[in-house]
Amino acid sequence: MSKNVRTLAYCALCIALATVTSMIKVFEFPTGGAITLCSMLFATLPGFLFGPVVGLVSGVTYGILQFILEPFVLSPVQVILDYILAFGAFGVSGFFCSRKNGLFIGYLAACCLRWFFSFLSGWVFWGEYAWSGWNPAAYSAVYNLIYIGAEALVTVVLLRATSVFHAFDRVKATVATQG
Repeated sequence: MSKNVRTLAYCALCIALATVTSMIKVFEFPTGGAITLCSMLFATLPGFLFGPVVGLVSGVTYGILQFILEPFVLSPVQVILDYILAFGAFGVSGFFCSRKNGLFIGYLAACCLRWFFSFLSGWVFWGEYAWSGWNPAAYSAVYNLIYIGAEALVTVVLLRATSVFHAFDRVKATVATQG
């Protein structure tokens, strides 16, 4: 099997796992956003396994799939922020793929960047839903931090489990030897 086909298969598997786990919602907010079963982790794996270009393409693909499955459109810019950039942000994990603890650092970087794009979208497009007495920027910052941060925290705790962390390192080593 060629390297490109293998890379495509791994990325498709990661996107499928991210999509399935995104549907397993531990908690869903009534006005959008949910804490899922580690879907952001699976979305960051292509970057961790194959680097930033593949990671960014996979992240954008995942975002487009999320848009197809659960679209919400206020404007083209909102769609770009909420789906293309926020989910594409998972690909930044690829910039850390060759570093020690690259998955852990890349995952945190991806979550922070996802939060940033979701924050921008919330501030610009969803500010009218701000809690009483809150300005739109503060509301968006806190609102998005609650669900993105909660899932990130749960996933970081899971990743800190030695066996889980080493399992992802073994997958990476397998991918590298097959290339």
